[in-house]
Amino acid sequence: MKTTLFTAMILMNMIATAQDTTLTIETPLPANPLSFSGYLETYYSYDFNKPVDNNRPGFIYNFDRHNEFNLNLGFVKASYNTEKVRGNLAIATGTYMNANYAAEPGVLKNIYEANAGFKLGKKNLWLDAGIFSSHIGWEGAIGKDNWTLTRSIVADNSPYFEAGAKLIYTTDDNKWILSGMALNGFQRIKRVDGNSLMSFGTQITYKPNAKATLNYSTFIGTDKPDTVRQMRIYHDVYGIFQLTDKLGLTVGFDIATEEKSKNSSDINTLYSPVIIAKYAFADKWSLTARGEYYSDEDGIIIATGTPNGFRTTGFSMNLDYAPSSNMLFRIEGRTFNSKDDIFTKGSQVKNSNTFFTTSFAFSF
Repeated sequence: MKTTLFTAMILMNMIATAQDTTLTIETPLPANPLSFSGYLETYYSYDFNKPVDNNRPGFIYNFDRHNEFNLNLGFVKASYNTEKVRGNLAIATGTYMNANYAAEPGVLKNIYEANAGFKLGKKNLWLDAGIFSSHIGWEGAIGKDNWTLTRSIVADNSPYFEAGAKLIYTTDDNKWILSGMALNGFQRIKRVDGNSLMSFGTQITYKPNAKATLNYSTFIGTDKPDTVRQMRIYHDVYGIFQLTDKLGLTVGFDIATEEKSKNSSDINTLYSPVIIAKYAFADKWSLTARGEYYSDEDGIIIATGTPNGFRTTGFSMNLDYAPSSNMLFRIEGRTFNSKDDIFTKGSQVKNSNTFFTTSFAFSF
């Protein structure tokens, strides 16, 4: 069954499209190999379910505080790039770091990025090791680089970062990027105690022209100790089409399987289709709409303890204004509807959740 699923996903990759947030086309090197940059994104979010502790639902890992002004992500970064050697170090804070790095010990909770690499031979083949952005997903931690203000459910519940080593090869025409990696786990810097197995990932990115990007990423591994090991296989197919000068379309589909128990032939399955359309209706202004569905009946990643598990539909619309190339103001309305009553409102539980968020992002 796993072989059939893997074959099917490769076929889907030929028709799906993608945006990659971790691999970029090589650009000319700067005169000074050392550079500094920074980013911050502040926000205010209001949840109409009015959570008593001001925390948004547990499957949300960005903009997760209700009815308060806060910092989602802020970091300073140093980068070093030469023809043969490169490295990055970024230290970060914010509610994004609190939510996504909760399992990491000590000072690792504030390391957004820390990696070094060198070029192998004369071809565009690099070996990098350390902590870097995930190879899975079309949405990353840096909000201004995403089409929507908040993250899709599938983005919030798949890795934003990973630790390990990876080989990256870029073809001479910059149309193909191929990557293979050994990882500490599924969004892990510190590997789970009692787990002796390394995880692995692959990524294929194809840019046939300036208006289309196709991507297929995989993960295979486990996030559990050896005694209860359940192998997980995750497939991520996504992309971007720039249909006109003003209209863009992102289409994504993730599907994963995990053993019901150690060495079991029975598996649990989750999947999530997403479609996002962005329309730049005026200079500096754009409007983006998103539709999504996330099904995780058996609680592979999102456990609810309800009869139908997590089966949730989401819709959102956001308005963006960019007064300059390094500033972005956004406002978004979003709603969730679930098969079961999984959302809390006061002393009641209900099957829906509506909220709006506004943010201001700045980079240098």
